[in-house]
Amino acid sequence: MSKRFSSNKKMIILYEDDQYIAFYKPAGLLAVPTDRQDGKDLSLDTIVNEEFKRRPELQSKEVPRLHPCHRLDRETSGVIFFAKGKQAQQAMMDLFHKKLVQKKYTAFLYGRLDRPSGVIRIPVKDSFTSKYAPDAEPKEAITKYRVVEQRKRFAIVEAIPVTGRTNQLRIHFKEIGHPIVGENKYVFRKDMELKFKRTALHAAFISFKHPVTGEEIEVDAPLSTDMKNFLLRNRQ
Repeated sequence: MSKRFSSNKKMIILYEDDQYIAFYKPAGLLAVPTDRQDGKDLSLDTIVNEEFKRRPELQSKEVPRLHPCHRLDRETSGVIFFAKGKQAQQAMMDLFHKKLVQKKYTAFLYGRLDRPSGVIRIPVKDSFTSKYAPDAEPKEAITKYRVVEQRKRFAIVEAIPVTGRTNQLRIHFKEIGHPIVGENKYVFRKDMELKFKRTALHAAFISFKHPVTGEEIEVDAPLSTDMKNFLLRNRQ
């Protein structure tokens, strides 16, 4: 079963300015509510907006709503940006659309990769389009990767999605024969020797030129505790 979020801890803020705020999303937590979400499921969107409204310095002001600028899978941990208001959100989403935001992920991949680095170019079907148009053609999808460390049964990899298709990294690594450790959507997790309660994928870094101030912004998110523990258990 995939890991689910269950904690009352306050969300960790990794970066904040007048227009944007970046949080550390724990694994097992939905980024935004979904139509299929049941009443027991929280989302990061709901939690951070409730926390933001309770800030003492905002009690006498009109509080802007926080809007997500991109998404992370429920099982993915790491950095995610929210905008303070719709205008700031649109400005950031324009940067994503123009491929002016760089994101780096840490992933644990099954097996031993033949090449220390490479570029994967395999078209990926958009999940939303596929739902309503099953015959739609797959769209261009590009992923760069670099092996940071090769261990006996898996590799620690830095992955950079050049395009932002849904589940792109999970699909691409499965297609080259090295699915992400813990993957359960595109492979049968029970058939894999290494066990992990979720997809071992972590959004480690985001950088972009601030659309308002022009400042170069770089935000890191430390590796999640469960992934650190996995590395300790599998040192060889």
